[in-house]
Amino acid sequence: MDRLKGRGDRTNPAGAETEAQAPPQTPAETPADSAPAADDSTEGGGRRRTAPRQARPRVPRTKRARSSAVATAAGSDAGLAPVPPPAPAYHVVIIGGGGTGGALAHDLTLRGLRVTLVERGEVTSGTTGRHHGLLSSGARYATTDRASAIECVTENKILRRICPGSFEENDGLFVAVTDEDAEYEKPFLEACWQCAVPTKRLDREAALRMEPGLNPELRLAIRVPDAVMDAMRLPLRFFATARRNGAEIKPFTEVIEVMTAERTVSGVKVRDHATGREYEIGADIVVNAAGPWASKIAALAGVSVPVVASPGVLVAVRGRHSNMVVNRLRAPGDGDLVVPQRGLTLVGTSSWIADDPDDLSVRADHVARIVRESGQLVPAVARAEIRATWSAARPLIGAVGRGGRAKRGGEPSQPASDAGGRELSRSLRCFDHATDETPTQGFVTISGGKATTLRAMAEVAADVVCAKLGLDRPCQTGEYVLLPHAAWYGA
Repeated sequence: MDRLKGRGDRTNPAGAETEAQAPPQTPAETPADSAPAADDSTEGGGRRRTAPRQARPRVPRTKRARSSAVATAAGSDAGLAPVPPPAPAYHVVIIGGGGTGGALAHDLTLRGLRVTLVERGEVTSGTTGRHHGLLSSGARYATTDRASAIECVTENKILRRICPGSFEENDGLFVAVTDEDAEYEKPFLEACWQCAVPTKRLDREAALRMEPGLNPELRLAIRVPDAVMDAMRLPLRFFATARRNGAEIKPFTEVIEVMTAERTVSGVKVRDHATGREYEIGADIVVNAAGPWASKIAALAGVSVPVVASPGVLVAVRGRHSNMVVNRLRAPGDGDLVVPQRGLTLVGTSSWIADDPDDLSVRADHVARIVRESGQLVPAVARAEIRATWSAARPLIGAVGRGGRAKRGGEPSQPASDAGGRELSRSLRCFDHATDETPTQGFVTISGGKATTLRAMAEVAADVVCAKLGLDRPCQTGEYVLLPHAAWYGA
């Protein structure tokens, strides 16, 4: 207002600034009541000469507020109705810091929900960080588990799009070593076609040109769009993006109680292993994404879920002995998978049913069988130095009945053995426990699936959460490009 000083500034009663009055008249100006009427005479050049007009003061006006926040502060004096504050976002607590939990945190934040994720260890420290790193084309399950195969081939394409640079897109080969393997070609190709998994048949010479380290006695090979990922770096992209969008990620925070009242879950009680402090976290919905520990978490809420822990042994040998993923052309079994990982080669895997995912063993006979069988595909594996061995528990949908018999779809299957668990589906499933025989409100479990289908599992669970909260907010994760994994380590 410096430019208006000394020019008759004034304010209205509400205190809003107004424009200045006209300055006092000078002798050259004529009052309006004595101004002569305009005549028809003209000045030189033909310009009409008219009487000068009196300058009139402008009517003071209230300045318009520049934002809704200013308008609300001004209230009725400014002539504007107050703007009510937005309703607080619903709060969802996710239990489990594996790939599924991270992808779910990402999905829910994009849908505008407030998210807190708790994990008793470091993120990805459970099953997620211990798998072989296969980005599956679905071909491995095409003949035995069609639902899982379709989920894998669909998500394979989506993950390549939203996580550029995270995969070694080296494809895979299914190799027939024996005549019995070769007989599996026809049903395998038919099943892949039905699941929309792309395939290309290669004769022996073409396969060896493409992958010289294969067993030279092979009969044929079939190429599929497998790829390789880092077991921890890929899910870290989901965690980093979720945190950037507002999710609170709490590692080393273990759930010790699921708070319920009248069969309605209202939050969790946790123990911070870094400080020893115990405290409660309230929530509108609690999602159990604890993988093979899902049954233990569900029990804290007084419900049960048919999730079976099915561990398998993996072996890493020194040296990169193939450039492509190599599978045995047969139904999934022990030692039929070879995955190159940087300067190592990972081979696996075995399968059995475990009572406790925290009590897993690495049996020497499993290691020997895996190395022997995978050596039939890539002979150099059998001669390589073993770098590491470990086991990880798969969360499979099913149950184990009397006598250790695994059940799928509620019916007894073959007796559980060293190969127990292969009869159970790898497909994902979401449980809304409000629909249980004894309903429990506010509690959802997501389990099953594969590392390849983590995004799809999150989408299914997020759809259930939003439906329970009465929200119509579609999934956006299929097109949303994630931050790089290194962003997780940033501030």
